[in-house]
Amino acid sequence: MSRIRSNYDSSFRARFRRYIRGEEELKDVDYMPLFKKQMDEERAEDERATEHYLVPPIKDPMEDARLYAEYSGIKWFRRLYQVMAVLLCVAICAVLIYNIAFMPGFGSEESPMNNEVSERYLSQGEEETGVTNIVTGLIISYRGFDTFGETHVLFIATIAVMILLKLMKQEKPVVAEGEEEGGDIILTTIARVLVPLIFLFGFYVLVNGHLSPGGGFSGGAVMGAGLILYSASFGFTSTAKFFNEKIYDIVKVGSLLLYSLLIVYNLFTGANGIASVIPLGKAGEILSAGLILPINILVGLEVACTMYAFYALFRKGAI
Repeated sequence: MSRIRSNYDSSFRARFRRYIRGEEELKDVDYMPLFKKQMDEERAEDERATEHYLVPPIKDPMEDARLYAEYSGIKWFRRLYQVMAVLLCVAICAVLIYNIAFMPGFGSEESPMNNEVSERYLSQGEEETGVTNIVTGLIISYRGFDTFGETHVLFIATIAVMILLKLMKQEKPVVAEGEEEGGDIILTTIARVLVPLIFLFGFYVLVNGHLSPGGGFSGGAVMGAGLILYSASFGFTSTAKFFNEKIYDIVKVGSLLLYSLLIVYNLFTGANGIASVIPLGKAGEILSAGLILPINILVGLEVACTMYAFYALFRKGAI
């Protein structure tokens, strides 16, 4: 009876609403039939549960024997599987250790890495790519297709994080009254000095990658760190004044598309022995190395955007 009346609202407002709709009050209704119907349903449900759990059906003894045999076979198969898996791992480890014993020492002339390919990189790399930093020439030119794929991985990773978090359309976080983003005096004072130097150094590493250690990935990482430090110091509102979501989309997508066009042209001309219309210039000068310099800049912008995007997405859910 109490369960029937549990949802009954006896307030004046509810009674007035029922009066307007022409409904009868529960006290004027004979609720004993409702109570009896509810008790019968609960009793029937209890009987069904008792039959299902307390009175197991009678099974054929031969069926039980068959099920037991199948269970025993599965149990032995699992044990055999575990033993064979361990033996296979031990055999693979033994083969690898045996092969390591016959590998040439570090720097040995018999090492597989000391072949005609690496010799070509060292002897003709500067002439063919126009770079004095052979590592950059190797990554951007000789292994340009691999670097092209790595850049796309960064783009896809950012898109995947946006999809998984599902925060692209959420509202910006509400800042309490009297409280502004950032605002820590020590952090902001240090950031005012360091952020310009970080961006300047990142740009230097970016554009000198073909002349000295550096390049797109390292320079982009430095610039991305500068963006993160500025945002953590002065807040997302201040960062959005010069780097908002619209600018991020233009830089991120535009850099990737332009990089795709340049690398496809570079790979096509190199694979077919066609002279590029972009001159290599004089090795050692800042404006040299053909397409390697602009590709380095585009890769750096892609890396910087990816780093800042991860920070912004996990911090506030948007760029």
